[in-house]
Amino acid sequence: MDIQIEKLTKTYGPQTAVNDISFDVKTGEVLGFLGPNGAGKSTTMKMITGYIGIEKGDIHIGSKSIIDPSNDLKKHIGYLPENNPLYLDMPVIDYLEFCGSLQGIDKSNINKRVREMVGICGLNREKHKKIGELSKGYRQRVGLAQAMIHDPEILVLDEPTTGLDPNQIIEIRKLIRDLGKEKTVILSTHILPEVEATCDRILIINRGKIVANGTPETLRKQAQGNEVLKLRIEDGEADVILKSLKELDSVQSVEYVQQNQNLFEVQSLAEQTSKRNIFNLCVQKKWVLTELTPLETKLEDIFRNLTIN
Repeated sequence: MDIQIEKLTKTYGPQTAVNDISFDVKTGEVLGFLGPNGAGKSTTMKMITGYIGIEKGDIHIGSKSIIDPSNDLKKHIGYLPENNPLYLDMPVIDYLEFCGSLQGIDKSNINKRVREMVGICGLNREKHKKIGELSKGYRQRVGLAQAMIHDPEILVLDEPTTGLDPNQIIEIRKLIRDLGKEKTVILSTHILPEVEATCDRILIINRGKIVANGTPETLRKQAQGNEVLKLRIEDGEADVILKSLKELDSVQSVEYVQQNQNLFEVQSLAEQTSKRNIFNLCVQKKWVLTELTPLETKLEDIFRNLTIN
């Protein structure tokens, strides 16, 4: 099911947590929802799930407004909140059976769904323990299991890999990618490599406003501006190479990275590339080009530039 967010606003007293934002998420898409603490991520996700009310604007789930209670859209949504509230005195199996019944799963199917979730979320060894006896990572897995137990068409996951060890993180990332092939997934996280490994598109929010929306590659290109190349050239004198590179029509600037190793950083003019010109120069001068690497802007740098106060 698609999600359409239209001019969504939420205030807490004098503070505007979410400020007139609009975006959509398509079926089969994993959206990475990023932002610093207090940016409005969790508030937006809570409004999408119906956990808190909408002050202004609207949210459509599969073309139906979430504001109209007769649409009963919550049954289509699985939600893992940031703080992952669990009943610590309940055994894992009992808790998941309880969640299944709350979600309206037929009694004859609850046991089957619980077994499936236990397997998918890697809870086999811990399934008979009380939730309060589990590590933080396994509690997070229980939270994921309850979010998915009713096989919802939409998953809203707020920091789903918090507390997981590296092996568990890899498993959950794969699970989210697989789920994203047929479901609509909104994923909030502070782990930026996780976004690149898991998400099809990134939306960055800061101070309640959307400041970026696109694929990781699109955001890099927007932030990168001019092409930047790192290159190593052998068989020539560093100063001669530097002068020759600067004379190329497509080059804006050249700097040494390591002069004694003939390692340079070349920035091209706007909307131009210098790769072919550099290659032809080396052929002409009979220099050996041993490295030519485009330098990409890191997602961490993009995030910081867009959200720094």
